[in-house]
Amino acid sequence: MARIDVMDEEKPMEDLSEEIDGEGETAIDPEDGSTNNEEVPLSEMTKKQLIERISEVQALADTTMDNYLRSQAEMENMKKRFQKDKQELIKYGNETLTKQLLPVADNLEKALDHSKDEKSLEALREGVDLTLKGFLDVLEKAGVEVVKSVGEPFDPNFHEAVSEQEVENAAPGTVVRELQKGYLLNQRLIRPAMVIVNKK
Repeated sequence: MARIDVMDEEKPMEDLSEEIDGEGETAIDPEDGSTNNEEVPLSEMTKKQLIERISEVQALADTTMDNYLRSQAEMENMKKRFQKDKQELIKYGNETLTKQLLPVADNLEKALDHSKDEKSLEALREGVDLTLKGFLDVLEKAGVEVVKSVGEPFDPNFHEAVSEQEVENAAPGTVVRELQKGYLLNQRLIRPAMVIVNKK
């Protein structure tokens, strides 16, 4: 059995239990004692090999920590951007609707100006009618619909019955009068219609 003597700093942490001669002999690197065909276990590494391995692991750990810190910083930046966008959306979310309603306000102001002249009653009525039509058009573009009531069967999902009334020409349980319109926003009820229902 051959014996290999090396300097103290390159001695293995534990003595090699065996060395293989002949056909199964493992080639050993004369510089660091590492084998060419397989990784040397930590317990059999020389001091130099262990120091190199520690340096490699430390470099990997440093890189991983750096990537982690960068990811955390990016996540914090994304949270801040999301919060800012959310606040902007809440603050200015109705901007489009508001712009569309401004002409309605202008028309109402004009109608009030015309009302000061007693001779312009009919013009005032027409102006208010046109203003209401423009207002309803704006609401329709925003996804607002009027709940159908008069002549429809009473539906507690869309109607709020205020009272009952006997009407001969109407079927029992039918809405015969609407006191206040109901509205849907994108098919969701935002206000039920206040109605009077025909007695059953």
